[in-house]
Amino acid sequence: MLSIQKLRIAAISTAVIAFAATGGSALAQKKYDTGATDTEIKIGNIMPYSGPASAYGMIGKTEEAYFKMVNDSGGINGRKVTFISYDDAYSPPKAVEQARKLVESDEVLLVFNPLGTPSNSAIQKYLNAKKVPQLFVATGATKWNDPKDFPWTMGWQPSYQSEGQIYAKFLLKEKPDAKIAVLYQNDDFGKDYLKGIKDGLGAKAATMLIAEESYEVSEPTVDSHIVKLKSLNPDVVISITTPKFAAQTIKKIAELSWKPLQIVANVSSSIGSVMKPAGFEAAQDVLSANYGKDASDEQWKNDPGMKKWAAFVDKYLPDANRIDSNLVYGYGAAQTLHKVLEMCGNDLTRANVMKQAASLKDFTTDTLLPGVKINTSATDFAPISSLQMMRFKGEKWELFGDIISADATAN
Repeated sequence: MLSIQKLRIAAISTAVIAFAATGGSALAQKKYDTGATDTEIKIGNIMPYSGPASAYGMIGKTEEAYFKMVNDSGGINGRKVTFISYDDAYSPPKAVEQARKLVESDEVLLVFNPLGTPSNSAIQKYLNAKKVPQLFVATGATKWNDPKDFPWTMGWQPSYQSEGQIYAKFLLKEKPDAKIAVLYQNDDFGKDYLKGIKDGLGAKAATMLIAEESYEVSEPTVDSHIVKLKSLNPDVVISITTPKFAAQTIKKIAELSWKPLQIVANVSSSIGSVMKPAGFEAAQDVLSANYGKDASDEQWKNDPGMKKWAAFVDKYLPDANRIDSNLVYGYGAAQTLHKVLEMCGNDLTRANVMKQAASLKDFTTDTLLPGVKINTSATDFAPISSLQMMRFKGEKWELFGDIISADATAN
C-alpha cells in the first residue's frame, strides 16, 4: 500500500515538474519579427551622405559607431546590432528606393532616425503600410506626432513648430516692434517652422512679419535672396535653412555690412558645419535654441554624460570634428533607441518596439541639457519638447534664459 502511495506521489511530482517546465518555457518564450533573432537585431537607416544636406551625414556615422561600441560591450540583451545605413542624397525618390531595400532586401526590424522632412514624408506611407517602425526620425516636422493616422512613425527632436513659437515668444518679449524677415526652404521643413513663427506671433504677425522669402534646395546659393531681404530693411532675419545655406546666409549678411538680429534654426546651429564655415567673426551674436549639450562648451567639461560621450568619440570616431553638433545628436538619438530595445527584452516584434518607444518616462541621454527629458505615450509621439535660447559668442554658443516648452500638435 505504501509503495503504491509513493508511486502516486512520485507521479504527481513528475507531473508538477513537467508542468512547471512547460509553463516556465511558455513564460520565457521569445518573440521575433523579421530583423531579430537570438543573436542579432537589424537596424536600417537613411542619411544624406551626399548632396545639399551632406553635413548631416556625420549623424549616421556617429550612430554606426555607437552601435559598434554597444556590440563591443556585448550587445543589447545579448544580441549584436547590425546597423545598415544608405545614402539618399536628400532626395525623396532615392529615400523611397532605400527604404524598400532596407525592408524587402535587408529585412530590417525597423528604420531608425532617417533624416530630412522631404525624405521622411516620401517613405512614411510605405513604412506604415508595411507596419515597420519609422522610429525617432531626424526631423522636427510636427506631423511625426500623429499616432492615430501614422502609428508606426515617431519623431525625436523638438518639433519645428514648437521651436518657431519659442523664437516668436522671445521676439515679442525682447523686440516687440521688430520688422521680421524669414528665409525658408520651400518644403515641409521650411513651412513647418514658418507656421510656428506665425502662430507664436499671433495677431502681431500681420505687422511684424514683413517678408517670407523661400528658396529651393536645388539652388547653389541663397545670396540673391539675402540681397533682396536687405532691400526691405528688416531688423530681424530668421534663417530656416539646412547647414550649407545657413552658413551662406550668415556669411552674405556680413559681406553686405548689414547688422540685423539673426536667428538660425537649431538644425543648422552646428559650430563645425555652419558657424566655422560662415566665419566666427560673421557669426557673432547670432541666436538659436538648443536641447542638447554643446561639446565645445567648457561648462560640460566635467559633466559625467559628456565625459562618456568624449570617451566614445576618442575611441570610435578619433578623426571626427568634435565641435560638430551632429556627433552629439547622433549619440543621443542612438542612446534613446538603445534604451527602447533594452526595454523590449525578448519580445522583439515591431509592435512591441513601438509600444516601448511610446512608454518612455523622464528618460534622459548623456547629451541632453539638464531639465530636458524624454517622455512619450500612446497619444504623444513627440519625445522632446523643450529648448533653451543661446547666443554665439567668440567661438561657441552661450545658453541664456530658462528652458522653454512650447508643444505644437499635428494639424
